[in-house]
Amino acid sequence: MLLGESIRVNRLTLRDRIVMPPMATGKAVEGKPDENLVAYYAARAEKTALIIVEHEYVSREGMAHGTQLSMADDAVIPAYARLTQAVHARGAAIFAQLSHAGALAQDSGLPALSPSGVSIWEKVTQTQAMTEADIEKVRDSFVSAALRARAAGFDGVEIHSAHGYLLNQFYSPLTNKRTDAYNGQTLEGRTRLHAEILRAVRQAVGGDYPVAIRFGACDYREGGSRKEEVPQACRIFEEAGADLLDISGGFNGYTIKGVTQPGWFAELSAPAKESVSIPVLLTGGVKTGEDAEQLLECGAADLIGVGRAMLRSPDWAVQALG
Repeated sequence: MLLGESIRVNRLTLRDRIVMPPMATGKAVEGKPDENLVAYYAARAEKTALIIVEHEYVSREGMAHGTQLSMADDAVIPAYARLTQAVHARGAAIFAQLSHAGALAQDSGLPALSPSGVSIWEKVTQTQAMTEADIEKVRDSFVSAALRARAAGFDGVEIHSAHGYLLNQFYSPLTNKRTDAYNGQTLEGRTRLHAEILRAVRQAVGGDYPVAIRFGACDYREGGSRKEEVPQACRIFEEAGADLLDISGGFNGYTIKGVTQPGWFAELSAPAKESVSIPVLLTGGVKTGEDAEQLLECGAADLIGVGRAMLRSPDWAVQALG
């Protein structure tokens, strides 16, 4: 049974192939996980290989909403240490997902930043085009957040570039209208900030600390990012230091309209897996252990994320592995 086999992500050995993907609860207390959120994750850690905690903003201006978790200052470290200890006690590994909402930032009281001041969302009427100084600050914020996560006992970090957030805004031609080195006309320009963040984080945390990226690999919108670009983009991320690719959607979010079979993004994760030597994670619509096993057997991915099913059944991994 492939689902029960171990796998390495950098120096970290995961005991099986089951992952709890990041799913926002909106239950942070002053940006920190309280005892209820700690219990929520610990309950789902039994026999789960890896838990990726819901997104944490790396700086105040990148906060998606007021009840989001924070990784923006050192004051959060003790609360996260309690969380990582609780998950480790159940035998699971745990990653922090680091995020900047960009144009989708809310509740911060600060101007919403975007690659070029372009918004495609009705609820976002104004954004501030980022200067090179803004870009440098964002890059540094991801590095500082990664160091905090490591200090809190997380086994690795995941850089969030999906579902319309800032790095996804740089990747998508729909919102990246820049003409400089981070331009939206070339794949190199659209992935430049991703690569810079991956390299900077890698240099800060060291060569043996796992660094993943959640990649919104296709927008499924006219004029947006395309599935044909996935192999080249994934190779860029691997070369920049990524140890794990977590494949999801871009501006379409975490679902695809009309797709109901398990492994919603398999048409993206399969070519990603073929193009790189690092593990690939696929999430979407997996309800049973049989679903997960089939996706592994057909080569769609190396790891399977189980979202809504694990929300409903905290012991999903226990049931799936028997």
